[in-house]
Amino acid sequence: MDTTDLVLAIIHHLLVFSLAGIIGAEFVLIRGDLPAVTLKRLAGIDRHYGIIASLIIIVGIGRVLWGLKGWEFYIYNWMFWAKMAAFGIVGLLSIIPTVRFISWNRQASANPSFAVPAGELASVKTYIRAEAFVFLLIPVFAAAMARGYGYQ
Repeated sequence: MDTTDLVLAIIHHLLVFSLAGIIGAEFVLIRGDLPAVTLKRLAGIDRHYGIIASLIIIVGIGRVLWGLKGWEFYIYNWMFWAKMAAFGIVGLLSIIPTVRFISWNRQASANPSFAVPAGELASVKTYIRAEAFVFLLIPVFAAAMARGYGYQ
């Protein structure tokens, strides 16, 4: 038994579930009115999004390097690369909401009567919905990969 592999897997899964929760929280918070307190909360949650995503990458690299399956299993597995592509797309889709959350939070701090423009809010909602949809592909690819699919 390899404790390192187990610990890395547990941490990796907890981080991924945390990221799913953050995406869900952003999805819920942008549904209604966005007063200054909500904008501040969104900016804080989004900051955690970046931290957790970075930790997922670090722990994931650890799993590739020190996991039981060996790096060859991952490097030559197209399901692994599909999962990485989905994770990358989620990251790219998160850029616009992050930029908007920072901008809205600054504007609300400077002007208490600031209201989020409807067009920008609709755009951010679309990006977060797309993030959530693509994020759903990650566990699909991970489950298939764990069962040997995609390995040549």
